[in-house]
Amino acid sequence: MSETQPLQFAYWVPNVSGGLVISQIEQRTRWDAGYNRKLAQIAEEAGFDYALTQIRFTAGYGADNQHESVTFSQDLLSQTSRLKVIAALLPGPWNPVLAAKQIATISHLYGPRIAVNIVSGWFRGEFKAIGEPWLDHEERYLRSEEFIRCLLGIWREESFTFAGDFYRFRDYAMKPKPLSPLPEIFQGGSSRAARDMAARVSDWYFTNGNTPEGVRQQVADIRAKASVNQHKVRIGLNGFVIARDSEQEAQAVLQEIIRKANPDAVKGFQHEVRNAGSASPEGEGNWAKSSFEDLVQYNDGFKTNLIGTPQQIAERIIALKRAGVDLLLLAFLHFHEEVEFFGREVIPRVRELEAQEALVRA
Repeated sequence: MSETQPLQFAYWVPNVSGGLVISQIEQRTRWDAGYNRKLAQIAEEAGFDYALTQIRFTAGYGADNQHESVTFSQDLLSQTSRLKVIAALLPGPWNPVLAAKQIATISHLYGPRIAVNIVSGWFRGEFKAIGEPWLDHEERYLRSEEFIRCLLGIWREESFTFAGDFYRFRDYAMKPKPLSPLPEIFQGGSSRAARDMAARVSDWYFTNGNTPEGVRQQVADIRAKASVNQHKVRIGLNGFVIARDSEQEAQAVLQEIIRKANPDAVKGFQHEVRNAGSASPEGEGNWAKSSFEDLVQYNDGFKTNLIGTPQQIAERIIALKRAGVDLLLLAFLHFHEEVEFFGREVIPRVRELEAQEALVRA
């Protein structure tokens, strides 16, 4: 996306219990269908472009209950008219032909508003619990890349043949194809393997929360690699929003979240993600440099620093856009109220600042 294009907004769908922070602080957020249907309508009205459903198969870190992502995404599409919904898929439990068929059908039911987020996996205990083999770090990303290549091949080609290390197809013809444009492919990860995969096959690359300087380095790296591959990839960044009337009030909420963190759950999460990341050749992953406080919001959302007044947050969002961010994936403490507030108080300020920057460039 060029700087002339408006930055896009997505929100984490709380289809998993426990909210989006590992804390005992009150969260007026629920994981049930009724709450999420209303939230999707609020978000659409507020100006959000996407919603991302989560995929978890086992309990842990407050996620005692989890709704399955594809089915839940379909329900949210049925309650909205413009919002795009990104369904998280985990290779292993899903295979490409099932995913290709599911997503194609949903696109015919609700139009081309369904997308997918390919999750390579970080939680070894989850794979063990459901009887799925746990691949090493590089193999997980190789499998994910094959998964994406198969999805795209099945959707694009009349007769698809593929011989990989994980998946094989011979003259497979799937009809009907998804409606045009094809569903977008999202993925996450901060390791070298994750970035290289994005630079080859994904439409969007999600990264954990970061500063403008940190994001700029990732963007430059990914886009240089993508250019060599004659590929284009857009950048999504995770952030946790605490928008209040004063900066002091917003910071007080942040400190209360951290003060009321569940230490055992945070440390357990820290142990799992560091094990996953240390298996990469460079010994790093999404959470390699995350402190205890960072991990209370389990995608480093506090690092993005969208904490303050609406004007402060809007200005920081523009700084992230200048660094190369195309989309912000946001979480909130109390989703209904805060998504509405964000749409009323922050997004218009972002659009105003974008318009001012466009005038300067002109």
